[in-house]
Amino acid sequence: MIVSLHYTQREIEVAMRTLVRSGFELLHRFAYNAILETDCEYTILRNKGNKMYKNLFVVGLLCCCGAVLGCVSAKGAGNTVCAAEKTAVLTPEARLASLKPEEALSAAAFEEKVTGAGGSVSFAFGSERSFAQCHASTLVETADGKIITAWFGGTAEKNPDVGIWYSVFDGSEWTAPVAIAKVEETAHWNPVLFKDEKDVIHLFFKVGVDVPRWSTWCMSSEDNGKTWSEPLVLVPGDVGGRGPVKNKAIILSDDRWCAPASTEEGKWDSFVDFSSDGGKSWQRSMDFPLDRRKFKGKGTIQPTLWESAPGHIHALLRSTCGAILRSDSTDNGVTWCDTYDTGMPNNNSGLDLIQLEDGRLLLVLNPVGVNWGARTPLSLAVSSDNGDSWSILAHLEDAPQDTEFEFSYPAIVKTAKGVAISYTYKRDRVRCWQIPLEAL
Repeated sequence: MIVSLHYTQREIEVAMRTLVRSGFELLHRFAYNAILETDCEYTILRNKGNKMYKNLFVVGLLCCCGAVLGCVSAKGAGNTVCAAEKTAVLTPEARLASLKPEEALSAAAFEEKVTGAGGSVSFAFGSERSFAQCHASTLVETADGKIITAWFGGTAEKNPDVGIWYSVFDGSEWTAPVAIAKVEETAHWNPVLFKDEKDVIHLFFKVGVDVPRWSTWCMSSEDNGKTWSEPLVLVPGDVGGRGPVKNKAIILSDDRWCAPASTEEGKWDSFVDFSSDGGKSWQRSMDFPLDRRKFKGKGTIQPTLWESAPGHIHALLRSTCGAILRSDSTDNGVTWCDTYDTGMPNNNSGLDLIQLEDGRLLLVLNPVGVNWGARTPLSLAVSSDNGDSWSILAHLEDAPQDTEFEFSYPAIVKTAKGVAISYTYKRDRVRCWQIPLEAL
């Protein structure tokens, strides 16, 4: 007996992921793009009693034909084509050499340059605090010129007492740390501050015992961080984490919010989340395509984003293969090119970047090309060609790699006078730089 079944978009997404695991990568890519660009349901004829997994190829084939022949209404045909792969297999030493570290200022010399130009380097709080460890700081400049930084803090990462804390810098000193979010008696993670086009400040954070069980929460402030709304779940029913995963969202030229996101369900996948209504609802992109035969390990997470021209969005990615990887979109994030190697080192730790008004990109990273390598030094790199090549401008921290020191998980934002950077300092402090443009 033949019956007509209506599969939901979520069911089709799961089916397409299964196709990838089965090796149907090309089919998956066409079909997945078609799915994301249509609001219709897919009607699949099949024998009653058959399991859905027996019909995955048929589902994918029909979607694929729809994308190619126009049966499915898709806005952008075909995937974004990425830049040619620039690098073969590089050693960690070769990756570091590509950044021209010999030209970089030492941390001490750069601090002197920054403070001499009217900037500052400070800790967001002192030794007196209500938590033993802290990590994953984020920061934003308010409309009245203050800097807010937030982080997760508690006895140790993953422990149920870990919550979200914040402090405010008024140009001369920081306020005492204040606990801002603790919605459940379980671990809280990775706060992300974001200021929208109306100067409303949004705080996103994760809640859950581990990453696969994360839910994303959000709260906002309309008075420069003095008061905050009650926390709400960002995407009801979500498990695994939607919205910003570590780094800030960006506002695209078409006024949408674009949030860098990732999941860690066995393998690691990166994507972006879009909002066209000020964060009330979110639409998930495709996962950035990744050839796992070429890039060994779990995959990629924690993108950092910029838009080089209208519709041209780029992502640098933390990875498990000793390199910063990249994916690009030329159709407003509908499709993304195959993830490729930038030639830059990555120690499987967080990174973040901004784009200055003059077009330069500033990237904060640990330039160490070994998976789970040392989280020192922490450096500031610059690119003048849209990320095709980079050089280290200066070190923010340059303790030797044979120490147990950790300087990691940076966040960088533009400010009225230049840029501000925060990062984990030895897991018990948050250090912040206020850098005037003339020092860059």
